[in-house]
Parts: sequence; structure tokens; C-alpha cells
Amino acid sequence: SDDKISNYLGKSLSIDAKEKKSFFNNLFTNLENTIPNSKLKIIDNYEDMFYYLASGYTCIIIEGENKVIALETKANLDRGVQEASNEPILKGPKDSFNENYQTNIGLIRKRIKDKNLWFKETTVGKRTKTKVSVVYIKDIAEEKKVNKILKKLEKINIDGIIDSSYIRELIVENNPTILPQVISTERPDVVSISLLNGKIAIIVENTPYVLILPGLFTDFFQSPEDHYIKPFNASFTRIIRYMAFLISILVPALYIAVTTYDMEVIPNLLLISFSIQKEGVPFPTLVGVLILNFAYEILREADTRKPKITGASISIVGALILGEAAVSAGVISPIVVIIISLSAVAGMAFSDPDMINAIREWRIIFMIFAALFGLIGIFIIGLIFIAKLCSMSTLDIPFLTPIAPLYLKDWKSSILRFPKNKDKQRPIYYAPNNQTKLGDE
Repeated sequence: SDDKISNYLGKSLSIDAKEKKSFFNNLFTNLENTIPNSKLKIIDNYEDMFYYLASGYTCIIIEGENKVIALETKANLDRGVQEASNEPILKGPKDSFNENYQTNIGLIRKRIKDKNLWFKETTVGKRTKTKVSVVYIKDIAEEKKVNKILKKLEKINIDGIIDSSYIRELIVENNPTILPQVISTERPDVVSISLLNGKIAIIVENTPYVLILPGLFTDFFQSPEDHYIKPFNASFTRIIRYMAFLISILVPALYIAVTTYDMEVIPNLLLISFSIQKEGVPFPTLVGVLILNFAYEILREADTRKPKITGASISIVGALILGEAAVSAGVISPIVVIIISLSAVAGMAFSDPDMINAIREWRIIFMIFAALFGLIGIFIIGLIFIAKLCSMSTLDIPFLTPIAPLYLKDWKSSILRFPKNKDKQRPIYYAPNNQTKLGDE
């Protein structure tokens, strides 16, 4: 910013002629003491000087001095604080993070005015030197979990960190899985609530998404709006999300199993209806379901990548014209359209992209096992799915906590939302040393 350079240096160099000689005799010290900039740094090596130059600082080099004065004069290249676009809610705060690192810190600071709110900053990326801050409340979060995250950040050896998703990928446990283990959010209120419960956040420069650890299975069934509506309504909505998860994964597989191998479990009238609808369809049940499922995924991807105006047109074309044409042409039976539509709508109950992708991939795995072995195949892959969930962990906390291992009090609160005057303790697996909330002591 040329204006900032002129303002800061112009004011410091605008001195009377009588004082000019003495001022320039000790120029370095005088500039250091008179430049009105709160972010003034003294640099003694080239590496730091290039870093601050690339960060929007102006460097003042004075002949005969082995140090450099750097002051922040960067232009405002970021968006202002706007409403959350990917996690909208009807009730509650509307502000969201943006690409400005200091703004994101400020959005958390203005919510938690506690001296124990700590920010441990480091730089990651050999060339980008991206600022990364680990955020936690010192007397609530476990120090060993914070140190574990910091050690993982120190071990990252990569050219550049462009987005927080790079960090998310590099710090997860060495346990390959398609299910998310880190929460990514653009909402400062979600981060603040998580910090108060004993979780740890990671702010990454140049990205509007903040990471929250640990991310457990039950966390992805909760919405920010749950904290701002009546407990009964929030609990009912959470139960619907769990049901939507099961419907989205299991319904297509169950349809394939009962129409291919286990027809005896279907009532006779329903079986006759299925048989009439399948008459004239040239493909086996699995092929028909996969064709329609992949068609839906292609439409969803096109809808996501296109502008909103054309995206709506794509949805209408896909849902009305292609679906109706496929049924009329006898390529797909009407019941398959209903099954895939029900599964797709149930998957829309989740907003996290990683969770949506995990549901999509596990749905296809269940469908394949159902086509191979029927209901027994669903049972087998269901056991494998549960075993996979039980084997995962994040920050040494089992992924299925508090369901397995069972913490009865926290298990209830993860599915239901109790009134705030009865919610007196933090989960023991997040804050074992400080469970009682201060307001209830």
C-alpha cells in the first residue's frame, strides 16, 4: 500500500531543519522509535527480510547498519467478514472466517475473552512459509494433545501449504480411511464451542476454514444450529440425521439383496409389484441401480461446479427429463428411481464434503456385497464397517467415542441435546482434568 508507506515514513522524516542533522546522525534508532506502526520488526538476516517483504512489509535498509527495520504496509487484499456460505443456519451468528489470518484470530478472541485462550504459532511450508496457529484453552485442553499436534506440524516437509486441507491430510493418524477424522468449519461460533469443550483448533493463513481436532463420528451428526434451538427440536433433528445416514447407505443395498437373493422376505403383493415394474428392463438389478446412482453423482458434481443459475437448470433436466425418459424407455424401473432418490435425499442431511463422499463410497460397497451375497453380504460388510470405525482413532481417542468405548452420560448428550442448565460437565475424553464448567462450580 503506497498510502501506508507515505504515511508512516513521511511522518517520521518530516522534521525541522534544526533537528535534521542530529536525527540523521543516529537514523536507525530514531526511525525505530518514531515510526508510528504497531507491527514494526527488527531483522538481522536475509531469510527473515525476504519473508517479511513477501508478507507485505516495507524494509528500511540504512548504510552502515547490520540490521533492517520492517514495518507492515500491506494492502487489504481480503474479503470482509461475510455470512457463512456452506454452513448456513436460521438462528445464531451469521459471521464466518475469511482468508485473513488476523481476522480469524479476532473472530475467536471476541467470543472467548479468557486469559487462558492460547495461540501457538508456527510456519509450515519451505517456500510458502504459511502461518499456522494451534488454538486451545490452556486449563481445559490436554497439553499432551496440543504437543502432539505441534510435533506433527514440525514434521511436515512440503514446499507449500495453500489451504487448511493440506494440513488436515498431513496430520491425520496413519490409518487410511475415507471417513473424515478432522472437522473443517467456516463458523467461528463452532470453533468457540469446541474450544470450550476441550477441543483444539488449527488456524491456517489464507484459508477461510479452521480445523478442529479431535473429530469423532458423532460430531458429524451435529449442526451449529443445535445450540440455538430448543433442546427437544435439536434432539429430534439429530435422530433424523442418524436415520438419514443408515437410509443413505443401506436402502439401495437392501433393495438389491431382497430382489436378487432373498425374495422370501418381501410380502407377496409387494413382490408382484416389483416383478411387474422390472418386466422389460434389460439390466440386472445391480446394474440398473449403479447406472442411476452414477447418473445422480454426475449431476451432483455438475451442479456443484456450475454457477448457481445454470446449476438449477442442470438439476431440473436431470431430475425430470432424464429420470422420466429412462423409466419411459424401459431402461430403469420406477422403483429404482424411488430408491436412489430416497438415498440421495437422505445423504443431503450432511454438509461436510468428506462425510458426503464417505457415505457415497460406502453405499456402493454395500451395494456390491448385496449383489454378491444378498442379506448375508450386507451383514458381512456391516461388520467390516463397524470394525473399521472401531479401529480408527484421532489424537489417541477412539473414533466411535462415546459409543465405543461407552461413556453413558456423554453418549446421551452426543445424540440428544440437553438444556444448558443441565449440561454441567465437559466430555471426559476431551477434558479429563477440567470437566466442570466454570459457570456451574
